[in-house]
Amino acid sequence: MTDTKPLILITNDDGIDSPGLAALAPALEPLGDLLIVAPLKQQTSMGRSRSQEEGRDGRLFAREITAGGKSWPAFAVNATPALAVDHALQQLADRPVSLVVSGINYGENVGSCVTVSGTIGAALEAADHSIPAIAASLEHDHSGPHNDLPDIDFSVAAHFVQLFAGRVLNMTMPNDVDLLKIDIPSSARVGSPWMVTHQDSLAYYQPRVEQGRDAFAGDNIFIHWQQKGQYDEDGSDAYALAKGIVSVAPLSLNLTSRTSLVSLAELLGQEEASKEKISDS
Repeated sequence: MTDTKPLILITNDDGIDSPGLAALAPALEPLGDLLIVAPLKQQTSMGRSRSQEEGRDGRLFAREITAGGKSWPAFAVNATPALAVDHALQQLADRPVSLVVSGINYGENVGSCVTVSGTIGAALEAADHSIPAIAASLEHDHSGPHNDLPDIDFSVAAHFVQLFAGRVLNMTMPNDVDLLKIDIPSSARVGSPWMVTHQDSLAYYQPRVEQGRDAFAGDNIFIHWQQKGQYDEDGSDAYALAKGIVSVAPLSLNLTSRTSLVSLAELLGQEEASKEKISDS
């Protein structure tokens, strides 16, 4: 590593052996020095969890990532995606990180699932350290376990991540934009269109429990059914995917509702004396 190039942290939630993670290395190397740190094992749907339960002891393991005939040093962390970012920033980075890229995830992260996604959780953890972040996900139609996926071509997704990573490195994030959430349709090509979107309110992933012989004995199967091609709002991330367009959605750490706080205070019966402290941004 040199101290003249930006330092880019690459991480994900699918584990250090994910081909989606490996696809980012050759795509982002032209933009800076790489620090590759990811969970030791599959950690999908962990959100921004910092849990150290279930044997997540934070141990570090030296690994190597190989893609396109080239290899890069990497580190696996026995931790959640968010904690992997913390280990990277506090223990492994030799200088300030300029950009964190989380992905490329198996499957799209659109609609109301953004609070569940470990891919987005890792990017949010970076944003909480005031570091610009990108969370990238590639749509797929596979409904089986994440560890039993067919071969997936991440090259187009890596192209778009490289495109937006380069632009983020050369700009200052606008106010209230802490990360960019990029979702690439499975049908996308290098020349496919992209659009800035907002998060759809659609419950895109519908969790369903299929009960087996004995629910109390844990004989259940949990299935995430995707509402493919569905969307509630034009111009949203789900809308873009339904139209075969790459979605670029700005997300914020601030989860405050956009409703009028003054109106809500009146609706809830807040006392007039306290209402003076409320202002609508």
